[in-house]
Amino acid sequence: MTASSYRRIAVLDIGKTNAKVVVLDSGTGAEIAVLKRPNVTIKTGPYPHYDTEALWSFALDALKSLAREPGFDAISITTHGAAAALLDRDGALAMPVIDYEHEYPEEIRDAYTALRPAFDETFSPRLAMGLNVGAQLHYQKTAFPEAFAEVATILTYAQYWTARLTGVAANELTSLGCHTDLWNPKTSRYSSLVDRLGIRDLMAPIRSAFDALGPVLPEIAAELGLAAPVPVHCGIHDSNASLLPHLVHRAAPFAVVSTGTWVINFGVGGDLDHLDPNRDALANVDAYGRAVPSSRFMGGREFEILSADIGQVDEKAAQAAIGAVIDKGMMLLPNIAPGSGPFPGKASRWIGAEEASREERYAVACLYLALMTDACLGLIGAKGPVIVEGPFALNGTYLKLLAALTGREVMAVPGSTGTSQGAALLTGIRPVSGTETHIPPTDIPELAAYRARWYAAVE
Repeated sequence: MTASSYRRIAVLDIGKTNAKVVVLDSGTGAEIAVLKRPNVTIKTGPYPHYDTEALWSFALDALKSLAREPGFDAISITTHGAAAALLDRDGALAMPVIDYEHEYPEEIRDAYTALRPAFDETFSPRLAMGLNVGAQLHYQKTAFPEAFAEVATILTYAQYWTARLTGVAANELTSLGCHTDLWNPKTSRYSSLVDRLGIRDLMAPIRSAFDALGPVLPEIAAELGLAAPVPVHCGIHDSNASLLPHLVHRAAPFAVVSTGTWVINFGVGGDLDHLDPNRDALANVDAYGRAVPSSRFMGGREFEILSADIGQVDEKAAQAAIGAVIDKGMMLLPNIAPGSGPFPGKASRWIGAEEASREERYAVACLYLALMTDACLGLIGAKGPVIVEGPFALNGTYLKLLAALTGREVMAVPGSTGTSQGAALLTGIRPVSGTETHIPPTDIPELAAYRARWYAAVE
C-alpha cells in the first residue's frame, strides 16, 4: 500500500493535559473516532513523572478497539514537547519520563545556567522548571548518577512511543528544536550542550518526521488484531503538527496561533534576528527542518483557571460587554501561570473589576488573552493573516479582539486541536481544507487607548 492510498490514519496524540487516539478519514480530514483519557502525573518516586505505563495501556486498548471499527491503515504520533525518554540497554525506561513542571534545586539550576549555550547558538531561551530538555537531562544526570549510568539511548518523547510500537529508536527535528538547548537551528546540528553533557553517543539516530520507521511489532499487531502490517511514522512535536497543514498549502508570510495548554505563535516567513530570549521568544524547527520564529505563553492553562472562577457565560452577552469593560478600565494583568510568556516576573492582578458582572469578567479575560497573543506576535515580527487553531478558535470574543488589536484578518480553524490532523499528514496523505471562519479587523472604540493603559499597568 502506498502512502497516498491510506484511507484511515490512527494518531496517538499525547498532550500535557489529555491523551487521545484519533482515527482520521484521509478523504475528508474528519475525525471519525476519538478515544481519550487524562494525562496524569505520578508524584511519588525520584521526581514527578508521567504515567507512561497507563498511557501505553490506554494506547493499546484504544488502538485495539479502533482497529475493529472504523479500522486504520497507518499510525502517526504527536506529543507535547519538553520531554525525553531515557532507555536502558534492553529498551526499557532507565528513568521515569520527568514532568517538565517539576522545579529543581537552586544549585542544580544555577549549574545548568552556567553550562548551557548562548541564545545565538540554540535560539532557545532559558526557561523555568524543566521546559528546556537539556535542563532535565542535566538534573537527571546530576541528581541520580547511578540511574543515569544505566542510560543507553535518549529519545525525544514522540519517538519513544514510536519505538514502543516498532522497536526502532529515533530522534526527530521538531522535538529537538523546541527549546531543548540541544539543537542549533542555523547549522541543523546538535548544539555544543550535547558534548558538554557527554550524551552524544546516547542520542538515537535522527530521522525525518515523515519516515515510516517500521510496521507495528508482530506481538503488538497480534494483540491489536491487525489483519495486515500497519506502518508507524516517526512522529512530530504537537505545535509543529498544528503548523504543518498550513505550511503545505499557504504561502508565507502568515502567523499561526496554536492553542492548547500553551498558546504557541509561529511567524512563518520571518527571521531570527530580533528574538528576545528574555520574553519567551525563540526558534522552533518545522517538519522540514527549517527554523521558525516563535513565541508563547501558557494561555490555555490560564483560561482554564479563569473559566473555573468565572463560570458559564453567554458569548453574545460577553461580546456586548466589551465596550463597558473598556470604558470602565477593567483589566487583568499577567501572569496567571508564572514562569513563561512575554512579561516574565509579573504577578497577575485584576484592576477595577471588583463589581464586575460575570460577563464583564469574561470579556476582561478574553481581552487579556488577546493582548498577550498580540504581544507574542509582535515579538516575532509576524506578518500576514493570523490563523488560530485549537480551542481558542471557538472563542468568538477572543477572535474579535485579536483581529481588532492586530489590525489583520484572523482565520479560525475549528476542531479540538490541529495536532491530530497535522500528524496524519506525516503519512503522505493530502491535506484537506476544513471550514474556516474569517474575522476581519473591526474598529472597537478606545481599544488602542486601552491597550496603551494596559501596557503601562504591566510595566
